Amino acid sequence: MPTILSATSCRCGTCGYCRAARTDARRANIVQPDLELVAVPPDESFKVWSHGYPYRTVRWHFHPEYEIQLITTTSGKYFVGDHIGNFAPGNLVMMGPNLPHNWVSDVPQGEHVDERCLILQFDAEFVARAIDVFPELKRVEPLLDASCWGLLFTPETGVAAEPIMREMLNAQGMRRITLFLALLDLLVQSADPFKLASAAYRADPVRYAETRINHVLSYIGKNLSQELRETELAELAGQSVSAFSRYFRRHTGLPFVQYVNRLRINLACQLLMSGELNITDICYQVGFNNLSNFNRQFLLLKDMSPSRWRAYQQLNAASATEPPDAARVLEVIV
Repeated sequence: MPTILSATSCRCGTCGYCRAARTDARRANIVQPDLELVAVPPDESFKVWSHGYPYRTVRWHFHPEYEIQLITTTSGKYFVGDHIGNFAPGNLVMMGPNLPHNWVSDVPQGEHVDERCLILQFDAEFVARAIDVFPELKRVEPLLDASCWGLLFTPETGVAAEPIMREMLNAQGMRRITLFLALLDLLVQSADPFKLASAAYRADPVRYAETRINHVLSYIGKNLSQELRETELAELAGQSVSAFSRYFRRHTGLPFVQYVNRLRINLACQLLMSGELNITDICYQVGFNNLSNFNRQFLLLKDMSPSRWRAYQQLNAASATEPPDAARVLEVIV
């Protein structure tokens, strides 16, 4: 049985114990969750990535996408809906759309962990389309439905999931889909997962979106290609520029300009992978107003120029074809 906050683990959601547990959870998570903008590449069906600790997304947050997260290092406390528990390596949790969550690692101040977890994120439409095409996938529907409360799988399932998720980080083409289905099959066939949030808990994305920071983040996501001024966003939030600057950094972990540049560079990478636009067009399409600043910011975040990044992606794609194709791409890089 997974470790939870108390040995008394009634999940009815209505008794005195459950009401007290929800009260404790609300006190621990008194702030409204922040919206995380999940950027799934346009030529991919889902996003697979990893991050260390501390990291800017480590905060009480939510997003419309499903998420499967596997802790690979560190231990600490985790929060899913109104549940509070202890985690350690092998902690494998699946969360449904808009379910607030956060993992806080017990890492000494000033220390950094290179990899804390592996993460898979996908949206409901992708799964619905897949089920329409492949009726056999209807077996996953109960798993998706139950994930609205958060599902904690056994340590054995976590061990089995790690090599699948780790290979997914760099997999290309149909191999990504094969691994995705293998992971879902593992979760469907695993022993009954433990529901984390109480039976009475319901995520409320409408209420979350009404918070000041989520209104701002949503506006940024919808207007990324337009000019975004901190003064205008501060006015949208009803704050002075200085107050907004502190507020924004507290919720996102980054200064306003750095946060926007990071989103724009991520979007630029998606466009570079598609290969349809030249670099100058991409620069302006993602919201930069001059090429030199775009190149400088790209180099700062990716440690290489946009042209070299695109060439390496072409080399990666060419590795699946004839060796001469890869050799020609390598000449471009060198």
